Amino acid sequence: MSAHGVLYVHSAPPALCPHIEWAVAGIVGAPISMPWVGQPAAPGALRAELAWQGRPGTGGAIASALAGWNRLRFEVTEDSSPGCDGVRYCYTPELGTFTAVTAANGDILVPEGRLRSALTLAGGDTSLEDEIGRLLGAAWDNELEPFRRAADGAPVRCLNAMLAQGGRPPGTPAYPPCLSP
Repeated sequence: MSAHGVLYVHSAPPALCPHIEWAVAGIVGAPISMPWVGQPAAPGALRAELAWQGRPGTGGAIASALAGWNRLRFEVTEDSSPGCDGVRYCYTPELGTFTAVTAANGDILVPEGRLRSALTLAGGDTSLEDEIGRLLGAAWDNELEPFRRAADGAPVRCLNAMLAQGGRPPGTPAYPPCLSP
């Protein structure tokens, strides 16, 4: 059984880039080379994208390996595969890691128990809107959006559009070209 997804490194110091490649190569079991380019939202930082294939859970392994690295911002997606839900991981140094189960179209799926908890917590110190924003990872989207937008012309810009529009923008391929069925 195989899974696939995309690693979006939104910003990384140049000295960290080879270490990111080594960490990911160790997880996917093959040498990789990422196409690093400047990140206009963080002068001096670099950004890159990598479409990957591996066993289910590879996205989580990549996120776990990179989480906690200072001055690194990234997202990892893993599309659903037989017996496994899709998942999205976001990381920023300020917020840490956000994880969400995703539908085939990229929508975040919130489990019933978490919705019940949000309803219980709302009305105390927080509003229902704040609780739902927390469940959807709004703080991570707000922090990562300038880095997504700064990647002019890159597919990473579509990730936030998928979330905002409830699906893929018209004309956007379902998979990066290297993963097209």
